[in-house]
Amino acid sequence: MTTICVDVMGGDREPEVVLEGIAEALKQDSDLCVLAAGPEDLVVPFCAKHERAKALVCTEAIAMDEHPADAVRAKKDSTIVRGCAAVRKGEADGFFSAGSTGAIFAAATLGVGRIRGIKRPAIAGALPGADGKRTVMLDLGANADIRPEMIVQFAQMGRAYARVVLGVENPKVGLLNNGSEETKGSELALSYHQALAAAGEWFAGNAEGGDLLASTFDVIVADGFTGNVALKTLEGTAKYILREVKRLTSESKRAAIGALMLKPALKEVAKNLSGDELGGAILLGVKAPVLIGHGATSVDAVKNGTIATADAVRAGLVDKIAQTIAEASD
Repeated sequence: MTTICVDVMGGDREPEVVLEGIAEALKQDSDLCVLAAGPEDLVVPFCAKHERAKALVCTEAIAMDEHPADAVRAKKDSTIVRGCAAVRKGEADGFFSAGSTGAIFAAATLGVGRIRGIKRPAIAGALPGADGKRTVMLDLGANADIRPEMIVQFAQMGRAYARVVLGVENPKVGLLNNGSEETKGSELALSYHQALAAAGEWFAGNAEGGDLLASTFDVIVADGFTGNVALKTLEGTAKYILREVKRLTSESKRAAIGALMLKPALKEVAKNLSGDELGGAILLGVKAPVLIGHGATSVDAVKNGTIATADAVRAGLVDKIAQTIAEASD
């Protein structure tokens, strides 16, 4: 059995949404056990009704607006800190939370610990693309300022993730930049390019913004500042398009009929962009799989995130990243 600790208090929705997602995950995955971290009045009755669920009673929760590092230090009995500690102790094989990204990053880095040789863990996501192909993108916000050798490690971790989770045999990596030419970019971007080019033949050059959803590359790397801005831009653009479609269809009967016909396709696009199918982003570089769900999470997202964390454990993702980093340092 694979045991995943799930933060019942993570996310903007009520805890019952998370509990329902856990129940759906247990129903779908017969080899899954869940350690539910949350208040006694929620997790104890829930676990009493589910054979493969165990309660991790916590008296505190970290709010989205709290300073991540300060909250992790101050709230030792919070669901995020206790969840990561449970992984370190071997009580769980992985951790899933839709709570504060910064707090999860800090608690996992300190509590779960980094893989030997990893300078900085990074947050990775799988963006939708052409013909159903997905592109791994990292860092999505964990590290605003990084050195060239760190971007190389991000690429190596992203390639391992693409091989294990997406089944890409020889992932090609692009560097997110403001032009495809190797001479483009700031001095920092040029130093990233030089380091990646020297790291291996798997580096395929610069990726522009238009490549994010075009499946041009298997992996796209950036520092956390650039990656997070790019991701939020994509999400904001998607929301704008859907909002405008709704507005325009409400003003025209003809447009409303057309929208009705397109509704299934629009729902599929929205689902792909939401990330619910994969459950969220994954923190690469720590000693166990840690998945971070969207704050406005859903039952499906919790179910998929919990199962995806378990799948990463079963696939030996952490061991493969450790092996990749060790081989690169030889």
